[in-house]
Amino acid sequence: MTIRERLVTVLMAEADAIAAVVVTGVHEQAVLRLAACAGKVVTLGMGKAGLIARKCAATFCATGTPALFLHPGEAAHGDLGVLTAEDVVLAYSTSGHTAEVLETLTAARVIGATVIGITSHPGTAFRQRCDLVLDMGVITEPCPLGLTPTASSAVMLAIGDALALAVMEIKGITRSDFGARHRAGYLGERARA
Repeated sequence: MTIRERLVTVLMAEADAIAAVVVTGVHEQAVLRLAACAGKVVTLGMGKAGLIARKCAATFCATGTPALFLHPGEAAHGDLGVLTAEDVVLAYSTSGHTAEVLETLTAARVIGATVIGITSHPGTAFRQRCDLVLDMGVITEPCPLGLTPTASSAVMLAIGDALALAVMEIKGITRSDFGARHRAGYLGERARA
């Protein structure tokens, strides 16, 4: 495969994986729960999923919903203290098998937080620990080894962005509200123009 062909293959695989996501009533329920959250949105994930979770927490904050990222590896060492029963946990795990994530979801359920999971693999313990599951569908990674999470990461990011923007719309966040959260930089200037 040429370099150009590889680049096109990756871009098309990611676009196709996002386009294949089936939006259901569960997604609508997730948006309503996130919009009604009396606490904050707490995102979590490990590895690449954790990086996506961090970005999604930032997007929720920027669009009017208090949010933060909780690292599952640190959660059991005291960081669970950030979590309350009023919070909604948004958990990311393609495989649904990551031990630290499963442990954190068990703790979140004990605390009483609502848990929304974003995952691909069926029949996992991850799904059983979630109140709502947003299915990513079956994803084939375009990596020549079939291992590097790229298409799956793109799907996770797209779902997180869709949730954040739908919640933003339900909450009626205005350009002025957006500008109040962006006090500097290009976006801040545009929002306050």
